[in-house]
Amino acid sequence: MIALKKELTYLRKNKSLFLISLPALLFVFVFSYLPMFGAVLAFKDFNYAKGIWGSDWAGLDNFKFFFTSQDALRVTRNTLVLNALFIIIGLAASVLFGILLAELGRKAVRVFQTVLFFPYFLSWVVVGYLTYILLNPTYGAVNKLLEWLNISPVDWYSDPKYWPVILVLTYLWKNVGYTAIIFYTGLMSIDPSYYEAAAIDGASRFQQILRVSYPLIVPLVLLLFMLNVGKIFFSDFGLFYFVPRNAGALYATTDVIDTYVYRSLRVVGDIGMASAAGLYQSFVGLVLVLITNRIVKKIDSESALF
Repeated sequence: MIALKKELTYLRKNKSLFLISLPALLFVFVFSYLPMFGAVLAFKDFNYAKGIWGSDWAGLDNFKFFFTSQDALRVTRNTLVLNALFIIIGLAASVLFGILLAELGRKAVRVFQTVLFFPYFLSWVVVGYLTYILLNPTYGAVNKLLEWLNISPVDWYSDPKYWPVILVLTYLWKNVGYTAIIFYTGLMSIDPSYYEAAAIDGASRFQQILRVSYPLIVPLVLLLFMLNVGKIFFSDFGLFYFVPRNAGALYATTDVIDTYVYRSLRVVGDIGMASAAGLYQSFVGLVLVLITNRIVKKIDSESALF
């Protein structure tokens, strides 16, 4: 009772802040928490006529469909490996660009900030068409350049070995700018007295970045790392579907859990199987966040999420 009174007192004192955050809280509640009731579909043999609760229970049969399929190992491997590359290379590139932005003058930052941030607002459909313009086997800009260099052109949409690199580069082009702005904002909040003290001690600009800038944004890097690890089993559907143009020849390296479930749902129409795959992804993501947070907590307890 006493704890409740304290919370209500705190709420009254900060009611303006809670009112500002109310739309975001409602959005998360409606689109993230309410749909959790649909997780029961993973254990149901869904029938449209009977509805969610009236449909017969299927036990773990929906999970068996995914785990016993011949494609399960391939799509799981692709999902983990490609998302791990996105996280590691993406965070490293974002930190680098964030630091470079912090070192530029304010006028230059406005220009580069806009250039870096613009691709983030493009849809994957548009990015897919831009990629096709570059990689078109006949008229693509890349193959024209290869011909000019007397190198045989490549049929990019028939050879899967190139696509891990293509997907990583496409992901970086579209997303690094957004994350770099986050790190740039974090760097701008650092007290200038730290740099002044380092300069007095004779530290060069590079040493200031290495000994002051980076260590002070490590908690932010770890926070984003843990949040991304939690989504490592969730792939960006638009990237893996629209950029490779759903080419069957590329499934060996571009097919992930999300695209596999989408095709299965479109062809078979099995909602229970799709729900089971989604629940599997969420559960593994939760476990990975808990494990990562535990590791970070042992290394640096102040940088842990909880």
